[in-house]
Amino acid sequence: MSLPIFKTPDLITSSALTTFEFSPGTADEATALLAAGPEAIFHRFLRDQESEPTLLAARRVIHAFLPAPAPGAPSDVSVEAIVAEVDAVRDDLMVPLRAFGDLRPELRQAVLRQRAPLGLIGGCWLDTLSQPATQPSVIVNRLFGQHFLVKGRGRPGASLHRRRRRALDDLGVHLPEITAADFMDKARARPLTALHADFYVALSRLPASFMPEVVGVHYAFHALGVDDVLTGLPAPLPEPALRAVLAEYLDLTRRSASGPADRARLLAAVRLVLDLEREHVAMLGDLADWHAGLSLDAQVAEIFARHAPYAGLHHRDLRVAGRPLTETFADPGFDVADFLNRFRTSPYLKPTPTGCRFLDAIKFGGPMFAIFDERESAVLKDWVAAVQAGGDLPAVELPVNRVGDPQAARRLTAIENSEPPDVVHAELPEIDDREFFYRLVNIENFPNTLAKARNWALSGFADGEILFAHGAAGRHTDASYFDYTPEALRARVETIYWDKLVNPYEPLTEIPDREQVIFHQKTLALGSLIEAAWVHRIGNLGRDQRPSDDLMFAIYADEMGRGEVRKNHITLIHQALDSMSIDLPHVRDAAFKEQEELPDSHYHFAIGQLCLGLFPDSFYCEILGYNLAIEMYGLGEMRMHEIEKLQAHGFDIGYEEAHLSIDNVSTGHSRQAVDVIISYLDVVERDHGGPAAEREWRRIWRGYASFAYFAEHQLVNSLRDDAELVI
Repeated sequence: MSLPIFKTPDLITSSALTTFEFSPGTADEATALLAAGPEAIFHRFLRDQESEPTLLAARRVIHAFLPAPAPGAPSDVSVEAIVAEVDAVRDDLMVPLRAFGDLRPELRQAVLRQRAPLGLIGGCWLDTLSQPATQPSVIVNRLFGQHFLVKGRGRPGASLHRRRRRALDDLGVHLPEITAADFMDKARARPLTALHADFYVALSRLPASFMPEVVGVHYAFHALGVDDVLTGLPAPLPEPALRAVLAEYLDLTRRSASGPADRARLLAAVRLVLDLEREHVAMLGDLADWHAGLSLDAQVAEIFARHAPYAGLHHRDLRVAGRPLTETFADPGFDVADFLNRFRTSPYLKPTPTGCRFLDAIKFGGPMFAIFDERESAVLKDWVAAVQAGGDLPAVELPVNRVGDPQAARRLTAIENSEPPDVVHAELPEIDDREFFYRLVNIENFPNTLAKARNWALSGFADGEILFAHGAAGRHTDASYFDYTPEALRARVETIYWDKLVNPYEPLTEIPDREQVIFHQKTLALGSLIEAAWVHRIGNLGRDQRPSDDLMFAIYADEMGRGEVRKNHITLIHQALDSMSIDLPHVRDAAFKEQEELPDSHYHFAIGQLCLGLFPDSFYCEILGYNLAIEMYGLGEMRMHEIEKLQAHGFDIGYEEAHLSIDNVSTGHSRQAVDVIISYLDVVERDHGGPAAEREWRRIWRGYASFAYFAEHQLVNSLRDDAELVI
């Protein structure tokens, strides 16, 4: 059988798959999710990244914003034309953006707060573009290099997200973490803002399937630089660097059969971002005007409306117009205008030598001190002064903030009516390991495989726990359980390293023949072709808040060569296989299911890695332990013997040498894997206590044991034999 053979460089420009397969019943759940409103969609996208309904909702959002290009859409797209179009829009936007900097502080803060959801998620579309289905693509690596910079090179606190957050803090805009339930509320996000954010996050969930759109969005969003101007920060990616990636992608499309369609899709994405940014900047201007036009009464009404939900029982002894404030503020139909009309005539605002009872309460030493910020307190003082000045005060009438609502309504209607023609619903059929592997690699197109993947991972953890009692007998690992302390973990790692990996090494006195060496490489190759699959989803938007997340992202970045194709470990394994004349399709291709070079017996190991990597929220602890095991496994005797064998027959040793170096236990990935675990458990213990840290440690170690279960074939087989004898 003649199969299409994959050779580097990987010139892919878009996925060959054209449908998205979901389980029956998912449609109703996705519809309910989308009906919950723009803010609820945003929170669900961030906090549920592992379920079918969320992925289907993301597909529908993308379709609502980016329908397929119409027949006859332009495909002769040039870099110069795109740059000129983006530059023209950028020039137009600079006028209002610079004017925002001259606003009164409270108005500028309103603009910055409204923009924050978009500024803080900027770049999320690259979070999982690098994955088994797309590596070692030339364009994916180029984009990953820029993603690595935006993420702060894996250094905690150095990402663009964190730098923008600090800039907002300095400008008086203080917001909770982006995953917090009240983030959008504290940002006072208008529905249009939330909908824009929904699109960008949705795109980040299916980036391999929408590679042309990702390239277009990436260029246009960063080249416009709206958030850079608003915050006063330097651009995270210079426009010439962005343009170079755009040009490289367009060049690749001209060598691809799907090139015309890919270019049309890219151009549609660029123009969508231009429309979105024009729309949003215009809305920010309208919002500033709306706030500037608020009467003193209206400003006070906004303050009371904002704080009323948090008043709780604090006012149980206080009444206004005979009604307890606890009832007033807890009323779902709280009428703030009516309340202010009554409050103006209450005893709390009657003049006293120090002002009034209300102002006394919010001063230092009063029961409401620090409830209102400095600006709010100033507005309240002005309002009280106006009330006390007397005169014929008109009834409080409040304008309704409808800024951006017409545009939001149109986009909500589009989402409601979104029915992507490429979505199909089908139960997962009975599948063999090869089909399972193929679906896992292309999981964006086969979300109905997620439940099977989760159960597979759980089964692997259960299997591994047998080594909690017997793991000390492992040849290259020791998964026997021990009570955690940082010192105990470091000691275990040192013992494994010296006693099991380094000290047993002696140079080979006899080299296996050529065919034996090649066969052994074949047994290892499948796992290498999906390098770092277990960790590729850690550190993306919503998962980048702990120091351990940044450290794990840095490890993944190293495995991918930090964006340099020649250093990418998947490139290196392809070079090694090529030196042995092992020809294979790419793992993402359907043809890979028919390959006859790699033995079926080793699919389980690769499938386990893929399953684990799909659930970084559910199996975060297990991933940390698995990462430690796999980073250490290739050190010492085994790797050095493999290098000797490959060299003896003239085969490429770049892959083996890279791991022997980068995984070292002194400063490399093995050491970093230990640091990640210690960092994570330190946070857990400080935030949740010792018992919680113990529970998390057990899960971490079962992740280590689940790898050891695959690695220690002789030990596991002997344990099985012993169990059969007992039976």
